[in-house]
Amino acid sequence: MSDTKNNRLTRRGLILTGAAAGLALNSKMAMAAEEGDVASPSVRRNISAFRAEQWQDHFDSLKNGAILADTNSRMVQFWSEDQSVYKLYPSSVPLTDQLTRRGYTSVIRKVKGPSWAPTPNMKKRNPEWPDFVGPGPDNPLGTHALYLSWQYYRVHGTNDTRKIGRRSSNGCIGLYNDQIAELFGLAKVGTQVKLI
Repeated sequence: MSDTKNNRLTRRGLILTGAAAGLALNSKMAMAAEEGDVASPSVRRNISAFRAEQWQDHFDSLKNGAILADTNSRMVQFWSEDQSVYKLYPSSVPLTDQLTRRGYTSVIRKVKGPSWAPTPNMKKRNPEWPDFVGPGPDNPLGTHALYLSWQYYRVHGTNDTRKIGRRSSNGCIGLYNDQIAELFGLAKVGTQVKLI
């Protein structure tokens, strides 16, 4: 009986040790990928399974910095013009492919404490929505918004954090409020933007 109990403990110990080793290896690989120590042709994957793209695959230069919004991976990447800053953020993306555009645009305006009004199409789909929401905790744009050259499209915050990582928007790209605040400080009017 003593041997059976010891064998159970040994098996349990082996399972726990294996699980811990797997977590340690995944963590180490994720840190190496973040630091660029893992060889990969053009795509790195972090522990959250976001695709970390190379800016050269999407932009001719980093003039004014660049923002890449990937609607499939549900993430946003930012590169500064001098390549000293790189950021990767989880995001919300449009509910359907028909609700967003893909291609190149740019930041034309930055607003801290934005107000919000539904677009004409949003109002048709949701007539019960208010016509206007001022800045504050009920504002769907959160604390900061980067207005794009495409009418009605924004990269903005959200006060409903359940939306991040999901198909949940009516066309815009949403970030956690603390992350849009950081991106807001890094991006400038003229920053290149690409939605894929």
